[in-house]
Amino acid sequence: MVDDRIRKFRKMMAEAPNYEVWKAAALELDFLEGNVEWKEDFASDQYHYELIYDRLSNLRNYRQQNDFERLKRALREGLHHDLGNMGNTALYTRSHVGTKHLIEEYITQVCESLDFLCDTTVPGFPVADKLQFFRDTLTSYGRPALLLSGGATLGMFHFGVIKALWEKGLLPQVIAGSSIGAIIAGILGVHSDAEVPEMLVPENHDLKAWKWRGLVSAISGDGLMDQEQLKRCLRANIGEYTFEEAFQKSGRSINVSVSPVQAHQKARLLCGYTSPYLLVWSAVLASAAVPGIFPPVPLMKKDIEGNILPYMPRLKFVDGSVVSDLPIERLMHLYDVNFTIVSQTNPHVVPFLNRRGRDEKISLANLPLHLLKSEIQFHGQGIFDFLRKRVRPEILRQMAGQMHTIMGQRYSGDVTISPAYRLRDYRRMLANPDPVWVREMILQGERATWPKISMIRSHARISKTLERCVSRLKTEQRRATVELRLVSSADSGTS
Repeated sequence: MVDDRIRKFRKMMAEAPNYEVWKAAALELDFLEGNVEWKEDFASDQYHYELIYDRLSNLRNYRQQNDFERLKRALREGLHHDLGNMGNTALYTRSHVGTKHLIEEYITQVCESLDFLCDTTVPGFPVADKLQFFRDTLTSYGRPALLLSGGATLGMFHFGVIKALWEKGLLPQVIAGSSIGAIIAGILGVHSDAEVPEMLVPENHDLKAWKWRGLVSAISGDGLMDQEQLKRCLRANIGEYTFEEAFQKSGRSINVSVSPVQAHQKARLLCGYTSPYLLVWSAVLASAAVPGIFPPVPLMKKDIEGNILPYMPRLKFVDGSVVSDLPIERLMHLYDVNFTIVSQTNPHVVPFLNRRGRDEKISLANLPLHLLKSEIQFHGQGIFDFLRKRVRPEILRQMAGQMHTIMGQRYSGDVTISPAYRLRDYRRMLANPDPVWVREMILQGERATWPKISMIRSHARISKTLERCVSRLKTEQRRATVELRLVSSADSGTS
């Protein structure tokens, strides 16, 4: 009888049309499988529960006593995204929804304490000092980033990941993408939060990116596909925004990976920091220029008068996923990223992903598969490293170099979300998608994200709270500045 109910709820989870239905079935499964008791029991050797409990008790006491000085010190010096190993993947794979209640209570207490300190008038703690405090704390604590991989048309899956995170208030402010991931990051980067529901409707987009040119065109170096068709599609979906203008509209920091064609050049991450005046569609076009499918392209920018001009016209760029599919280290330096959510759709990567997380223990049953993966990666890198140094002609040497780079990359994050491909999906890789299929991929992306929500929330909720506090304090500071100017103007008029 219990087994029948477990099968029933697992089927409900697999076929759930939305998160609410999925969560209700998952909670029932947690009850039937005995996970509720595990969540309620603080003690575990998987994290330092005594440390978490002490921090929770101190924060609660400082708030109740209005002890602002100790509360400030506890928040400023005590926040860490993996405090007491509470980010351990094993703590989020035991149950279907949530983790140890102690961890959830601690995170809630931290967020409530931050909001309390932000919104309460504290003697000797003016708005300017508060703003600096929260900025410093956010820099120290770090923030999450969403990275969208390549994968051609199969990358429509990314829209589902975005939808699931946005609906739960967990969509990071930092978004990075390469190839199709860059296209979707670019589209997201020019839509404000209020416009996201509209962005997730397939009929609102130009879906005609592919137009065949043929093998003769590919052999001559002009690409298998018509690049002008792709350019028209990108400009229709993204518009004529620069990275700076896109940030001003959406408040999101979008980042696009591109790879250089020329020797003595390294992969670049294009964003508001590194190239504010670059046109987003131009960066995305370069990142989508898969070698052999599309030719390399120069980048385009806006000058001071709004004219569109070449950016470093001597250089051309191609698909960012060739060299830097997931630019995690660069994001850490630019944005203090401490937690990465990866939506991985590359068809050559997905079959090799560890689906239970990076900390999965290797059992005797899956040991042969792990050994096979390691051997393929090790020997593959060695072979392509040899070929890229010695093989001729030049085109084969370049291809070997690209394969060496591809095999040496890291393709997963702290949380990795990926589809379960069917054979018929591969036929759509280089085909224009129809809205019905896009909806299927969006739902698949949502369903793959829902089991990861608890872990993402644990990592992202504190940084999102800090970001909101900084935003509120900046607004309050601007309002106070305007009021001061009005008073000064009034005083000047009366005198």
